Amino acid sequence: MLVAEGVECIFGNPGTSETPFMDALQDYPQIKYYLALQEATVVGMAEGYARATGKPSFANVHIVGGLANAMGSLYNSYRGGTPMVLTAGNTDTRIYHTDPILTGNLVEMAGQYTKWSAQVTHASEVPMVMRRAFKEAKTPPTGPVFVSFPWDAQDEEADLDIVPSSAGYHRIRPDADAVTRAAELLAQAENPIIVVGDRVSQSGGASEAVEVAELLGAKVYSAAYTEVNFPTSHPQYLGLVNVNRAATRDRFAEADVLLAVGVGVFSSFLYTPEPFISAHTRLVHLDNSSRELEKVYPTEIGMLADPKTGLQDLADAIRQEMSGSLQEAAKTRAASIANEKGQARAAFQSRLKERWDRNPMSVERMMTELSQVLPSNAIVVEEALTSRQAIYDAIDFDEPGSYHGLRGGALGWGMPGTVGVQLANPHRPVVGIVGDGASMYSVQALWTAARYNVPVTWVICNNRSYKILKVNMEVYLRNMLKDTQRKSDYVGTDFSPPLDLAAIAQGFGVHGRRVEDPAELGPALEEAIGMNGPALVDVVIDGSL
Repeated sequence: MLVAEGVECIFGNPGTSETPFMDALQDYPQIKYYLALQEATVVGMAEGYARATGKPSFANVHIVGGLANAMGSLYNSYRGGTPMVLTAGNTDTRIYHTDPILTGNLVEMAGQYTKWSAQVTHASEVPMVMRRAFKEAKTPPTGPVFVSFPWDAQDEEADLDIVPSSAGYHRIRPDADAVTRAAELLAQAENPIIVVGDRVSQSGGASEAVEVAELLGAKVYSAAYTEVNFPTSHPQYLGLVNVNRAATRDRFAEADVLLAVGVGVFSSFLYTPEPFISAHTRLVHLDNSSRELEKVYPTEIGMLADPKTGLQDLADAIRQEMSGSLQEAAKTRAASIANEKGQARAAFQSRLKERWDRNPMSVERMMTELSQVLPSNAIVVEEALTSRQAIYDAIDFDEPGSYHGLRGGALGWGMPGTVGVQLANPHRPVVGIVGDGASMYSVQALWTAARYNVPVTWVICNNRSYKILKVNMEVYLRNMLKDTQRKSDYVGTDFSPPLDLAAIAQGFGVHGRRVEDPAELGPALEEAIGMNGPALVDVVIDGSL
């Protein structure tokens, strides 16, 4: 069934419960097995591979302990909608009632973070279950599925036809009346805002989003930017939404019409008493996930459709609604937004100049140095929470597939995700930008890259702390408690002794170099990216708030 489904790679960490499966694999050399040393790394690699290929990846872990180790990574895949088939071996069903060690209800364990979770009990069920698993994973809204294989089900034989899942035809068009109403509302808007999410990118709809934005002269934000769902260099793109910032809420309160596409409206990790969307703002929501439509906020028009197709229809309808005066108003808005964007970029250049000679170096210089040596066809993988804005300021991401970031929030994706993306793009340079703290959740990915000579480059933002926790402590004290006096000791956030990622990389057989002198960074990055094998550059940066 895996051969029939076109699976070329298995990401796995085998256990005794997979013995029959592992024995069979040697008879199918066309499927490459990539060994990882921990289950979170397995799923992280599978997620990176799936996101880079746009097709379901296949991963295998083992029994209760292995699945439990993978749960954080599986959560990321679930929240991000990554198409993946995750499997695990389980105890022989004939000894379930003897209470054997490591036995558990794997289907129930995985069920909360998968689209579908099931167990095969007989060999005769394998084609049907696997066909459904791949169908569920790749049907929008996409996501991971889980299948459990008890030992005896793996050992059975059955004479069956092997038929894979169908290609699937998922370009669902929106309701025509909804498109007409939405176009009328948007065309008449005086201050429209568009918010895009990753399901725009997953549907291949970034260029259609640009077309709609330009027709309306709308400000464009992303509620999450972990895929290229809108070109960041576009003069109307103003960056990420931060629902916890009062300034962002004030800006959104000025919108008379808000168009949300391929995104949940809106989620936040921290509680704020004020609603993010004001009562007078009329919400138009286009998404292929019915669960997200009108989930939180009152919605004027909800359209269940493929984002790319829906945006095409919406653009055609808006064009018909735009009179000459409305077109001129849209051009005036667009020019004003471009000016605002230019001011933001000038502010970054001013910060960069001011902080250029700092030692430890500023994150602005780090990302600027990287941008200057990054090949034009490079793909960036990112898990560097407090360095993210500097990355966006220094590097433009305009080509779909040229950037992948952490989805879901469970740390540890960046190291293995970079390997998975590289395996899916063997002829393009892939650079992973990862925080020092985040890297240690799945540092075993270094070994896999060394074992298979995956030519990936990691660049570590080494600020010697969980800096994101310090940032959020300040948000808690200053914004939530309104306390301007208390000084935090930032308990449990600093790394002392500091992490030496270059030495750790060398211990796993990967080229590692530590950079403290800012003048050495450019040559070190150029050397690492140019190597025909895995490399890591551990960059010491300023960790102050």
